[in-house]
Amino acid sequence: MQNLLDPAILFFVFGVIAGTIRSNLEIPPAISRFLSLYLLMALGLKGGFALSHSGLNAAVAASLGAAVFLAISIPIAGYLLLRKLVSGFDAAAIAATYGSVSAVTFLTATQYLDNQSIPYGGHMAAAMALMESPAIIFAVLLANRIRSHAQTDKPSGTPSSKPPRKSTDTPTEAQTVSVRKVLHESFTDGAQLLLLGAMIVGLISGEAGERSMQPFAVGLFKGMLSFFLLDMGLMAARSFSQASTKPPLLVVYAVLAPAIHAALALGLALLLQLPAGDAALLMTLAASASYIAVPAVLRIALPEANPSLYFGLSLGVTFPLNILFGIPIYTAAAQKMLGN
Repeated sequence: MQNLLDPAILFFVFGVIAGTIRSNLEIPPAISRFLSLYLLMALGLKGGFALSHSGLNAAVAASLGAAVFLAISIPIAGYLLLRKLVSGFDAAAIAATYGSVSAVTFLTATQYLDNQSIPYGGHMAAAMALMESPAIIFAVLLANRIRSHAQTDKPSGTPSSKPPRKSTDTPTEAQTVSVRKVLHESFTDGAQLLLLGAMIVGLISGEAGERSMQPFAVGLFKGMLSFFLLDMGLMAARSFSQASTKPPLLVVYAVLAPAIHAALALGLALLLQLPAGDAALLMTLAASASYIAVPAVLRIALPEANPSLYFGLSLGVTFPLNILFGIPIYTAAAQKMLGN
């Protein structure tokens, strides 16, 4: 309940209400983009400053290794389950969405930990960056495999009984997407590059840089996050109608999968004896679903998949549940199992 009284969370709720009653309140796209970049830059700086104090050690390596394991295992497990419910392309797209991460959910979790005075490692920002791309690569490889099998199984000269989904891509581009191109776009994406660059700046500048950037990276952070969550609330409200039209089993997946993924992350944290704060953030990352980076890539890489499925479920169901209830639950579980 305390989480729901936080100003940033209340602004998210306010945004949801405003969007639900169809208010004309909106955040201009340029400002929304700026807020997103600011939050990533501030997070990267804070992570770099923390790393300059703690340095790279076995605990950092363990956390990053656990993050990579989750980023690979979650989309694979998700696809094996989802392909029984929807087409192969849709299963790959949803699995990639839930195998990747939400930066805003992670930012909100760091703010919650700060409010609760729970320490966490700055390297967890690097863990977030590492977890974004594997699911996208998995989806592209899987989609290319499905296309290849479809071409092999189709008799030569036999017309398809079902017209393909319309796409702006040429047939060749739609049939085979270059993994090299996806890798390049994933690792040079502006938002992710800014996060890593800011972390390096914080690491190099150290304590002196931390003092000089304190008003920017810390003083403004809560207000900027509140403004951005207001925008996210408006977006989530618009996605509720999309989510309500989805097959019930997919909605159940959007509700239960994050909890299962968080439990898997908690198990890894227990095995590796991670600090409670790091474990809470790892659980949050595992439970989150991308609604910006992954959908943007999938629209090009998997034109056969239905965007309203993976986007509507992640933003309309999973994101609000994590923001309002998931983060405090994951934190409480981590504290109980790993101590304060």
